[in-house]
Amino acid sequence: MELCYVLQQRGCAFDDGPAQCDYQQEPYDDFDWTHISAQEAAYLSSQLPLGSYMVVDSSQHDAGEKARLLLPVMKKNDTHCIDFNYLLTSADGSSPGTLNILVKVNKGPLANPIWNVTSPTGRDWLRAELAVSTFWPNEYQVIFEAEVSSERTGYIAIDDIQVLSYPCDKSPHFLRLGDVEVNAGQNATFQCIATGRDAVNNRLWLQRRNGEDIPVTYTKNINHRRFAASFRLKEVSSQERDLYRCVTQSQRGAGVSNFARLIIHEPPRPIAPPQLLSVGPTYLEIQLNANSIFGDGPIVTKEVEYRMTSGSWTETHVVNSPTYKLWHLDPDTEYEIRVLLTRPERGAPASPDPHSSPGPSAQHLLPQ
Repeated sequence: MELCYVLQQRGCAFDDGPAQCDYQQEPYDDFDWTHISAQEAAYLSSQLPLGSYMVVDSSQHDAGEKARLLLPVMKKNDTHCIDFNYLLTSADGSSPGTLNILVKVNKGPLANPIWNVTSPTGRDWLRAELAVSTFWPNEYQVIFEAEVSSERTGYIAIDDIQVLSYPCDKSPHFLRLGDVEVNAGQNATFQCIATGRDAVNNRLWLQRRNGEDIPVTYTKNINHRRFAASFRLKEVSSQERDLYRCVTQSQRGAGVSNFARLIIHEPPRPIAPPQLLSVGPTYLEIQLNANSIFGDGPIVTKEVEYRMTSGSWTETHVVNSPTYKLWHLDPDTEYEIRVLLTRPERGAPASPDPHSSPGPSAQHLLPQ
């Protein structure tokens, strides 16, 4: 028996324009890419090569204006390789602008480019690759963006875009990036694993959905074709709860992972302070009031912490019931009592603010 595997590919050479490939012009950008046909050779600028392709003439637009060409949405559960030809050329050798590659996820906002080029290439086409890791049920859309430079001269062009259903040869691709879950105030670490040729020589960063780029903390070589990169976010707060992805870039292309969530739990604390149930000369009985909380559960440990308001020592007792009796207290002495709640496996107990005045989770009580 003979088994044959067919490597699928879809491409666009722009012989009949972008519509034949189901590519679309972005309706909300500043202007559109222009289609050049091989039949228009007599009318082409001498700076441009022959053939059919998409081009932006920077001299016809204002500095900073952008044109975007949208590829079809990808929904397959694998790594796509997108390779393409590009050029940036001008008569005086200045840059006509920037060619950016963006990857949009689930019709969400545009993050920063995963790859870009600004330096002129001349009239010769160069080739680059994009390794896009897609995982169901997410969908990705690759966008080619041309941004006009302040010089407003020259051309930006793209051609022969191929979408291949197998990994890239020159650009490393990422394994699935997993969610990270921590408590507020803890450090969060994402680990990106990339595989492919020359992976260790590429620039690498963590990209937040809001556009922030986070530098790598450290890298570790696994073998000659694979390495792991770690990104540490220190003492995270709820404001950093978002989606993050890995990006690697070289002159020959880029790779981008799926988005993963940074899940940040607020440490639990009681809404109300402990309630006094009964009092004696050397004891206090309290109700913990630990069922209604601020923050996130589930609660796995409940503790009562108490101390003399005039002293420096503190005692902590684990409590397994809704009420607790503190024995062997000094009579006519004021005590501060707090309830501490702990979430499972996500760090230390969530203690209330250590100020001396009574708060929502502390109570000053006096044995009588």
